[in-house]
Amino acid sequence: METLQAEVVVLGAGPGGYPAAFEAADKGKKVILVSDDVAPGGVCLIRGCIPSKALLHVAKLLNEAKEAKEWGVTFEPPQIDLDKLRGFKEKVVGQLTGGISGLCKSRKMELVEARGSFLDSHTMQLACKDGTTKRLNFETAIVATGSQPAMPPIFNIGDERVMDSTGALELKDVPGRLLVIGGGYIGLEMGSVYAALGSEVTVVEMTDGILPGADRDLVRPLQKRLEQQFHAIHLETKVASLKATDAGIVASLEGKDVEPEVTFDRVLVSVGRRPNARDIGLENTKVKVNERGFIEVNNKQQTADPAIYAIGDVAGEPMLAHKATREAKVAVDVLVGEPAAFDNIAIPAVVFTDPELAWCGVTEAEAKQQKLDVTVVRFPWAASGRAQSIGRTEGLTKLIFENKTERVLGVGIVGVGAGEMIAEGVLAVETAAVARDLAESIHAHPTLSETIMESAESMFAQATHYYRPKK
Repeated sequence: METLQAEVVVLGAGPGGYPAAFEAADKGKKVILVSDDVAPGGVCLIRGCIPSKALLHVAKLLNEAKEAKEWGVTFEPPQIDLDKLRGFKEKVVGQLTGGISGLCKSRKMELVEARGSFLDSHTMQLACKDGTTKRLNFETAIVATGSQPAMPPIFNIGDERVMDSTGALELKDVPGRLLVIGGGYIGLEMGSVYAALGSEVTVVEMTDGILPGADRDLVRPLQKRLEQQFHAIHLETKVASLKATDAGIVASLEGKDVEPEVTFDRVLVSVGRRPNARDIGLENTKVKVNERGFIEVNNKQQTADPAIYAIGDVAGEPMLAHKATREAKVAVDVLVGEPAAFDNIAIPAVVFTDPELAWCGVTEAEAKQQKLDVTVVRFPWAASGRAQSIGRTEGLTKLIFENKTERVLGVGIVGVGAGEMIAEGVLAVETAAVARDLAESIHAHPTLSETIMESAESMFAQATHYYRPKK
């Protein structure tokens, strides 16, 4: 059996794994990156963030073409070429995965296509894709094995018409009727894609609102628009069972004002993700895994085993690609002896629906739970010249300030391009900016970013374009 040697081995090549490998190589370490996927990039690049955003871009284009009629521009009904659409998505993925492979070569580090499993704290067995088995000795390991869609046994009926997010992204067809189980960001994003392509989409959510983690005032404009795009959104409703028939998948629904049985052509199960901490030999090390399946780490990404670090989805929530990338930098800095810790307080969350919804820092709901002394200011996009000019006035920008210092504690935005705009909010929260920092920084006109500036003005004065009577 061939034996490989490395100073640092990174297990998993997603948005946590490959940045960790690159960072370690850049700091002079001999690195081996182990990936058992079809290409480097992980779930995010291959069957998650990137392909879904490519399809969401097309969905947005379809919706805008339809809405243009209100502005005096009418297009012919669209012709959907699914093969070409899939090809566009796959081309985007291929270019990016190819780029990562090229960056591995540029750094003269080894990418091994294999499934890795720990034999002990300094040894790994690699089941390679070419059928061979190799042994890998290392000084330090970084576990970045990510997560996978959760599929509760009750929905796992062995029928390909019942999909997880990976299956939905394959875009095998455009079902006439699609059931989305779960009103979180994955379900809403993929539901938006299929609705734009022509599916009749029904969303079923167990709680009393879609996107349970977001503030309700930010969710409302999105929900109002989705109610126009989707066939139905059923809240406080449960899917009790699924049954495969020749006519389709029969879903038994339990909730108010819903039919007890409804037949769908396809079902998307989007009820969350679970970490990939099983079957990688962690029991042969000192690493501890908690009851939810996450590897336990400290703020330096260290596990209970001195030789092993963990980053990304497998190391705890929030399960976001950009959090994994930041943790990668921290882990490598720590293992080479540099001072570092994951102390970020503003991890942005973005829902890439139309409108987009984004937030960072403390939410209004969290501020209330923690009994923080805050002021919440809102700027409705109906008062934005830019929003008016593009016909998208449903948006809202919200800032949460600490009363004593006027420091920005949280930012929330719903509207076109919210995902891009939230970066200013992250910077404000991370740098302890105060209201005047945002209000007195000149923002280009006319832009949607001005809504952040004018929201901040409301903390100590009147916003230029929105008057609030003083209480």
